[in-house]
Amino acid sequence: MHVLSVIFSAAKEGYGPEEWEDGAAAGARGLAPGGDPPAFRFAVADGATEAYESRRWVRLLTESFMSPGAVGGAGGPEFDAMSMHGWLKTMQDQWHLTAPAGADYIEQLKIRRGTLATFLGGQFTGLNTATPAWQAVALGDSVLFHVRQGHLVEHFPPMSADDFDSAPDGISTLPERLGRMTERLQARAGWLAPGDLVFVATDAFAKWMIGCHERGDRALWPLLGELAHPDVFTRLVADMRGNMTLKDDDVTLMRLRLVTEPPGTVVTCL
Repeated sequence: MHVLSVIFSAAKEGYGPEEWEDGAAAGARGLAPGGDPPAFRFAVADGATEAYESRRWVRLLTESFMSPGAVGGAGGPEFDAMSMHGWLKTMQDQWHLTAPAGADYIEQLKIRRGTLATFLGGQFTGLNTATPAWQAVALGDSVLFHVRQGHLVEHFPPMSADDFDSAPDGISTLPERLGRMTERLQARAGWLAPGDLVFVATDAFAKWMIGCHERGDRALWPLLGELAHPDVFTRLVADMRGNMTLKDDDVTLMRLRLVTEPPGTVVTCL
């Protein structure tokens, strides 16, 4: 099987795309020439708005999680607790190693207070077999939705619309939080089938999606499955902000579609 991926994003109202503080990446791993990819990895992160250089922290996390071993010698982790603990520590070490050497007193104070980002990272495996599967780890309120034939199979972490708040768990740069982060990290896995859709959304959009599902909105999955252009997504976000159904926050929606044949064309939206 193959994975068709697209990432939609929108910065807070009044901000430009370069001020978007989320991060997202997706791509095949171990692609053999002419063959199906055995694995496909993806990551979404949401940096805390008021934190010091949260965009750099988000970028470090997503790039490392996707990497086979390039960022600071730290490749993307496996999904067991020991590997994740080691990766989280390495990310903290890397953050402090790359802190500005000439930081003034105010910057040093901000660095000591730490930076935070919610995170969800996942992987599709067995894409070249009859039993493909997904697995994911999460810390915070970015959410994965597994959809089959227009119906939600499950979402992870298993949050309700009322569970979202202004102080979620996340990956912190503070070494003293490493043990708590490892303990609170959640993991989940499931089976995949051709035609399945997997969405990953950061908190504001995830809360809206869960609310729609809880209300029994049957138009939700067709709407998101058929989104074809970033401008359509931007207008959707603007409309929902206008009618107060969506919090004004940085928004990210990743859509992953499993297909049996590779795409015949590649579409680039300008």
